This record gives sequence, structure tokens and C-alpha cells, in this order.
Amino acid sequence: MGTAIGDLIERENIDLEDLQNKVIAVDAHNILYQFLTTIRGPDGKPLMDENGVVTSHLAGLLYRTSNWLEAGMKPVFVFDGKPHPLKQLTLQKRHEIRTQAKEEMDKAIESGDFEKARLMGSRAVSLDAGMIAEAKKAMHVLGFPVIEGKQEGEAQATQLVQAGLAYAAGTQDYDTLLFGCPKIIRNIGVTGKRKLPYRNAYVDVHMELIELHKELHRLQLSREQLIWIGMLIGTDFNEKIPNVGPKKALKAVQGKQSFDAVLEGLKASVEYDWKAVEEMFLRPAAHEIEKLPVTKQDREAAIQFYVHTHGFDLTRVTNALNKMEKKPQDEKQKTLGSWG
Repeated sequence: MGTAIGDLIERENIDLEDLQNKVIAVDAHNILYQFLTTIRGPDGKPLMDENGVVTSHLAGLLYRTSNWLEAGMKPVFVFDGKPHPLKQLTLQKRHEIRTQAKEEMDKAIESGDFEKARLMGSRAVSLDAGMIAEAKKAMHVLGFPVIEGKQEGEAQATQLVQAGLAYAAGTQDYDTLLFGCPKIIRNIGVTGKRKLPYRNAYVDVHMELIELHKELHRLQLSREQLIWIGMLIGTDFNEKIPNVGPKKALKAVQGKQSFDAVLEGLKASVEYDWKAVEEMFLRPAAHEIEKLPVTKQDREAAIQFYVHTHGFDLTRVTNALNKMEKKPQDEKQKTLGSWG
């Protein structure tokens, strides 16, 4: 998902406590996919209620975000609008990958290979309109502000950060840097130990802060040149140049004044309109939000939604709601709805 510039980027490990009193513009589709990918049964299938409705993402919105609020972080969920026309090929490829992964997951379950089933299950994740609608209901009763983007959620999150309404964008997607987001935070949905597939080994996953201006200065790049690197190695909006990785792309753009000059230096060509891709990143479509919506948790409605509609355990739901209502020591005077 996004562009693979991560190998070029330095990041700072941070703790949840570092985000106390800070509004984070969370890329909603991105975080919901994280929840759907990581919160699954042993056979790789997502959690479901008794009616067969997928609830993995709803569980993440309740239990994992309760930790955010307990620590004083303030999430604002930013949803994608209508997909940019340049993204259609990527969306088609993702559908094909998920369809194939679903078939392999079913075969693995039949053969009793549950580790492979879980791996394929994470690749088969699909976020449909019904899941998004249920997620928005959960956000409403939990008191989370929701903003609909004009097109890409990362672009809308960038607008909120640039406008000073949010401290950073919460996303896994490096494309957010290409959109010009001053700060992004990765791994806000998944931290701690993560098992490596088919190995009895684990890696530590930390929350990471990346600051755009520091990276541009360190790499001695302009914003346009960073976009060109993304275009060379591929984004959600264009095909990559064969045999060009991040390091080769970095070297290729250094000192160049246009993408045409970059392509000439690589003796390469592209079939897409690179100027349209560059323009989309430089001036992304986003609503000019001037003030965040004021929201408040509806405890009774939250219990009705989670316990009575989707069969969650009352005690666990109550405990999560209690954590959300706790306030850090220096924020006791503020209410949950005080997002500004």
C-alpha cells in the first residue's frame, strides 16, 4: 500500500504518552485494514458476531483506541472520498490479490495448515461498504470525530495537519509524505511483539514519528524530488520503473530539475501522464476544514451497539469505556469532546 520509500526514511521511536493532548488525524481506511488484518481467529478468519457480521475492526476501534484515549491522544478519523481516477488500476490489482489469497486461505484451512491460513487471511482482507458503515456507527457512539475526504484520506489528513488542526497523520502509508504532510505517525494501531510468518521469532513493533522537513533536509531533496522518487518506485497512482529501487531512485533524482530529466538519465520512459501524478501530490484534492466537529461519547448507545447488536462481552466493553473516560493528570479539566 502506498509507495516503498521506507528504506530511505529515518524515523523516531515514540511512546503513546508522547501524544498526550495531541490530535491525530487517523487514516480511517488504513487503520481499519490494520484491525482487520491483525484481529483474527486461529484459522485466519476475521471475528464475526452470531449473524456473520465481521467485527474485527469494531473490536479494534473499541479496545485499542481505549488505550489511546486513556493516554490522552485524541483521534480524528479521516475517510477516503471518491477514488482518484489514477488509482483504478491499483484497486483492480488489490482485488485480484485478495481473491487469490482467499482461495489459498480456504485450501489451507481444509488441509489443517492454520499458520498459512492466518497469513493468507491477512492478505485476503477486504473492507466493504457495510464494514465502513458499521465502523462509522461505532465511531459515533464512542465519540470520535469523523471527516470525509474529498478524495484520498491521506490528502485530507494532510490538510488537517497543515492547518494546525492535528499534530500528525496516523497512517502506515508513505504516500502521505508525498502529499506534503508535515508529520506522520506509523504503527499507532499495532505495537508490541509481532510473530514472523513460518518462524519461531518475533520482532518489536514501535510507534514511529517521521517529520517531512527533517527528511527532505537530510536527503537534500525538494518536495518535488521526493515525489519523483515515489513515482520511480511506484505509488498507488502509477506503475514503477522496472529495476529501480529506492536507493537507485534517490541517486537518479539528485540534481535534476524535472522528471523528464530524471527519466532521460535512467534511459527510461513511462506510459502514464507523469505531470498529472505530480500535480495530484503537489496540490491534492481536500476539503478546507477550519474547525473539527465537537463530539461526545454516548455510553448507553455504545453498550447497545457493541453488546446487544454485535454480541461483545459486557464486562470487557464496560472496562474499555471506563478507560476512555479516564483523563491524564494534567487534562482532568477537559471533556472527552474537547478535541480542539
